[in-house]
Amino acid sequence: MATQPKLTRFKQHVTAKYNIYNSVFMTLPFDTITKTVVLLPLFHETCKKGYEAGDDPTTIVETFFKKYQARRNEKSQINLLFRFIQYIERQVVLFDAVEDASFSVVQNMEGVGTLRNLKENAEADNKKQLLQEYLEAIKVRIVLTAHPTQFYPGTVLGIITDLSEAIKTDNLPEIESLLAQLGKTPFFKDKKPTPYDEAVNLVWYLKNVFYHSFGRIYDYAQQNIFDGREIDNPILNIGFWPGGDRDGNPFVTPETTRNVAKKLRESIVKKYIKDVKYLRRRLTFRGIRERIIDINNRLHNILLGKEGQLSLDEFVQELHDLRAMLISEHQSLYVDQVTSLINKTTLFGYHFASLDIRQDSRVHDAMFKALVSELIENGSNLFPRNFFEMDVSQQLKHLSAIKGNIGDIEFKDELAINIVETVKVMKAIQDDNGEVACNRYIISNNQTTLNVLQLFAMLKIIAFHDELTADVVPLFETVPDLEVAPKVMEDLYTNDHYREHLKQRGNKQTIMLGFSDGTKDGGYLMANWAIFKAKEALTILSRQYGIDVIFFDGRGGPPARGGGNTHQFYASLGPTIEDKEIQLTIQGQTISSNFGTLDSSRFNMEQLISSGIANRLNDKNNAMSPENKAVMNDLADLSYKAYVDFKNHPKFLSYLQHMSTLKYYAKTNIGSRPSKRGKSTALVFSDLRAIPFVGSWTQLKQNVPGFFGVGKALKAFEDKGEFEKVQKLYDESKFFKALISNSMMSLTKSFFNLTKYMAEDTEYGDFWNLIFEEYQTSKRLILKLAGFETLMENEPVGKASIEVRESIVLPLLTIQQYALRKIKELEKADIKNEEQLEIFEKMVTRAMFGNINASRNSA
Repeated sequence: MATQPKLTRFKQHVTAKYNIYNSVFMTLPFDTITKTVVLLPLFHETCKKGYEAGDDPTTIVETFFKKYQARRNEKSQINLLFRFIQYIERQVVLFDAVEDASFSVVQNMEGVGTLRNLKENAEADNKKQLLQEYLEAIKVRIVLTAHPTQFYPGTVLGIITDLSEAIKTDNLPEIESLLAQLGKTPFFKDKKPTPYDEAVNLVWYLKNVFYHSFGRIYDYAQQNIFDGREIDNPILNIGFWPGGDRDGNPFVTPETTRNVAKKLRESIVKKYIKDVKYLRRRLTFRGIRERIIDINNRLHNILLGKEGQLSLDEFVQELHDLRAMLISEHQSLYVDQVTSLINKTTLFGYHFASLDIRQDSRVHDAMFKALVSELIENGSNLFPRNFFEMDVSQQLKHLSAIKGNIGDIEFKDELAINIVETVKVMKAIQDDNGEVACNRYIISNNQTTLNVLQLFAMLKIIAFHDELTADVVPLFETVPDLEVAPKVMEDLYTNDHYREHLKQRGNKQTIMLGFSDGTKDGGYLMANWAIFKAKEALTILSRQYGIDVIFFDGRGGPPARGGGNTHQFYASLGPTIEDKEIQLTIQGQTISSNFGTLDSSRFNMEQLISSGIANRLNDKNNAMSPENKAVMNDLADLSYKAYVDFKNHPKFLSYLQHMSTLKYYAKTNIGSRPSKRGKSTALVFSDLRAIPFVGSWTQLKQNVPGFFGVGKALKAFEDKGEFEKVQKLYDESKFFKALISNSMMSLTKSFFNLTKYMAEDTEYGDFWNLIFEEYQTSKRLILKLAGFETLMENEPVGKASIEVRESIVLPLLTIQQYALRKIKELEKADIKNEEQLEIFEKMVTRAMFGNINASRNSA
């Protein structure tokens, strides 16, 4: 039987099943659900027809109540709107579960971008040995962050997982029970999680998803590409930020970091014990069973803190010995299971995931000054008394050559105490869980060479001394920072002492490049192009000095924060950018949507692996031509100017503050970090975090950071009669095509009819029209460029998924806008009704949950 088209499979296995199980949801025997499910479709239809007729959200809500619920009083109306919100939230969960359950049916798990496809193509082209060489060299690291874009509490994540499994087998009784459980489970948190809570939430994915999916990927590569021989490379690894990332989060302490590392070690040991327990039941042979029991007991000793613990080296050696005995004495019975466990020790060690430490350079500077001042006061000879009067070049020379340690000084300044304890915790974690458990310190907002060498010196004098077993990773984010990055790195590469450190670290330097603040600072095209150019310059520079540069991308969920189709992006970079390792952050809903199940995790990880390897196996993957680079430069400059002018508009910040949900992010209790950086009560652009910034545009369904400036840049070429130059760039550059594709997704998720009423606003009407005009221009010219009739017509399944999700939340968006307008009315009243204000503010906040979750990569 022929395989049906992908869109047909999606409609049959996702859309149709969702409609069926949604009808089951509607029949659940709850007191309030009956009226809600009867009225919600009527409200949905009122919303749909209302926007088509040009009505505003307030008119739509009032029309609905007048037509269908005329007898309800105001309190009853508000209660019904809250019930709509609760029900729609659960519809989104149901759709997530159905889509997750159907993943392996809709996607081709052995198609383009999978390891099997790579293997078959390599064999067909007689390049299997080359593929093996690449797999022994390439590494892919996904770094799980605690950034608050995930609105599902752990209880709901568990329901989604169980619901997906029940849907796979159409287990109706189980589905009904889980839907009933979902109906009674709260979606919001009464208080903010602690950083440790965030870590525990993400450890759930390590234990239930990545442990298994990474293991299967590695096992497949070993058995089918390397023909059973051991691979001299783990290929995959996981980074971990919760508990280590203290940038802007005062609640992350050294004790938090220590506890998270302990939790990671306990979690991986428990997974090993479970696998060993299985082997104990199967390997009942004389001479082997006793050794398995001993392994099991000694692993338990780790958890109990008792003597006789099994070191990682001993564990691996025992497993190798057992495998050799099974092959030589027991006809290789269960040898694959033992091999699989050996592979997991290669992937996860005793650390499970590598805990990164991160802090802002400005905080480091304050910490450094506090530390050095106290050292000088206490008579330490580590720094001369006039250190801070020395010029920068002398400071750099002293910092790079520094030797000695801080001794047993008891520091008094809180900043000095914090950095001392943090660095000591890093070293202690390495001693307990292995070096890889915590061996990177990231400097965010890195602007100078001094930023790097201040930390370099502190790491050495506090805990690591002459053997610095940790990497200093500068993070360049804003457009100016990206431009200065090559100069900073050349200063470091030509510094004898830092170069000696790199030699000890295998002549490798990791550099992090951040998309989030880059887009917020410079707009979509410029942020991406500035990073591309920085990578090219840093690649040339690093190769010149014999350094293997590793780029770590701070990519967010949506295109506006560097996300979108991630593997397509990596496959598009070409030969001028170093790509031996792929490293990127994964956060919030992107974790649950792209890596939340065994199928999606395996599929998307294989796509990332293949995107790096496809570049090398593809003989036609050429660098961008000088002509195309010139066009790309012009486009980026034009879009940058348009975006900066927009950002400097006198209504820009007040529009976000008064017309969006920006100020409500802090009330959602989804993350431990404060929602803005500074302590000022006034809204300052530099204080805005990228997530609330991008998320606020998403809630408005305007998605400005994903397209603003693109239309103006394209139009400039059209007006000059040179659009064919952009067309040539689009046809020849995979990189530019990937950028346009991701921008197209942002446009697809926009819905300006929702906020069309703002066009008539006396204060913000002109500003709204400015945004809408850029949306229309971007849409028209992107369609012209791609040769499409409609947005995303080349990605019908992605488009269909977006359409269903946007349809589900249409009433939710309407309620939120209705509440925002009510708040404005109440705030303008002579006598403020505080009780009403609180109710409608709660309505806005509650509506945010479903809107964000439905988008899956919105912030």
